[in-house]
Amino acid sequence: MILTPLRPDHDIPAALLAELTALYASNREFLALSGDFPDPDDVRAEQVAAEVAGELAQPSGEVLLARVEGRLVGLVMTLGRHPDPADPDPWIGLLMVDAAAHGKGYGRRIATLVEDRFRAAGRGAVRLAVLGNNPKGMAFWTALGYEVIDHRPDHALGRPCAVLRKVLRTPRRAARVAVVDAGGAVLLFRYDNAEVGVHWALPGGGLEEGETPREGALRELAEETGWTDLEPGPLLCTWEHDFTRMDVPVRQHEHVYVAHGPRREPTGHGLAAAHAADGILTWRWWSRQELAEEAEPVWPPGLARMLDAQEG
Repeated sequence: MILTPLRPDHDIPAALLAELTALYASNREFLALSGDFPDPDDVRAEQVAAEVAGELAQPSGEVLLARVEGRLVGLVMTLGRHPDPADPDPWIGLLMVDAAAHGKGYGRRIATLVEDRFRAAGRGAVRLAVLGNNPKGMAFWTALGYEVIDHRPDHALGRPCAVLRKVLRTPRRAARVAVVDAGGAVLLFRYDNAEVGVHWALPGGGLEEGETPREGALRELAEETGWTDLEPGPLLCTWEHDFTRMDVPVRQHEHVYVAHGPRREPTGHGLAAAHAADGILTWRWWSRQELAEEAEPVWPPGLARMLDAQEG
């Protein structure tokens, strides 16, 4: 899929206007509930042209066309800056997919590409409004991680709307190692994160440029424990989680490996400073029973169960 902006300084070519008109007309159900067109059964090219022109006339307004193998499958209208100066976020004004292509994941793909554009521009979140009479729209956006933050009438026609917002997290790749001693206990570090609070996690961290997950797991293990005589064994799991790192909202994808080794203390020159830099508060070995009870949150959740299943 390719997203291309519609240029605001040219009239819409006749062939493209015909495509846009067909796209709008295919979404009769949405047009009927939105009331944006006088007759959803009779969508005319001049009406579509006026709608698009109105969006492009707004400061920071943009219309992006989504094509797959040259075919127009959808469009999305965005606003880089809201008229309200107290609103710091860009907006998605409209996302529409050709009805003949519904159910193929195009809407989700368009939304992801728009989020990537805003993220690349340094924006930290994006907002949108869903009409109160549009439960399908609400289900679509909440499934993509958007959360309702307000209810208010829209600016154009005063229709009841829910305002939704999504934080645009920075993707980060990481790897960790579950070091298991002879009795089945596991070494964990304790953190207190500004977003998620107190939790325990395995030795590990973010991957460096060009590093494989296994290589990163081995390097991080050495940096955080001083141990260089262990080798990451089988992959236990992969998982994703959200947190804030150095004031940046992150969505981290982790590979978690298992290594067997003796029960001992992390040691090495500069280890205390390294732990302080990484936000590590303390460490201890957890018995398998303590892991199963998880008195405080453990990353990844269900670690004891996964280790038991792998060893069984």
